[in-house]
Amino acid sequence: QLQLVESGGGSVQPGGSLRLSCAASGFTLGNYAIGWFRQAPGKEREAVSCISSRDGSTYYTESVKGRFAISRDNAENTGYLQMNSLKPEDTGIYYCAAGSAQYFCSQFVTGYDYWGQGTQVTVSS
Repeated sequence: QLQLVESGGGSVQPGGSLRLSCAASGFTLGNYAIGWFRQAPGKEREAVSCISSRDGSTYYTESVKGRFAISRDNAENTGYLQMNSLKPEDTGIYYCAAGSAQYFCSQFVTGYDYWGQGTQVTVSS
């Protein structure tokens, strides 16, 4: 069974950190681009960051540049999103996704084939 499972979400105060994990099973995550998306209440799902499969090139949405870092451990079949200096506007459900594009990673929901169930991130004082 092909599956992505996120973990690591939670509630933190502004300025805090969280590390999200995305564990794949049933397929080799190293052959896929990994995307992290988030969805706040009443808003559309937006791309936060992604990393390609071939050369590890990355994308970050402007609001998280310098604060978030995406990575992957192909041996562990897992992707990560390190989130530092969290702000209340980072609150939302965070989803990881796997896409079959080889040489780039998509900023669009339609660019991904498999999705996790999401993990809640709440940043509040």
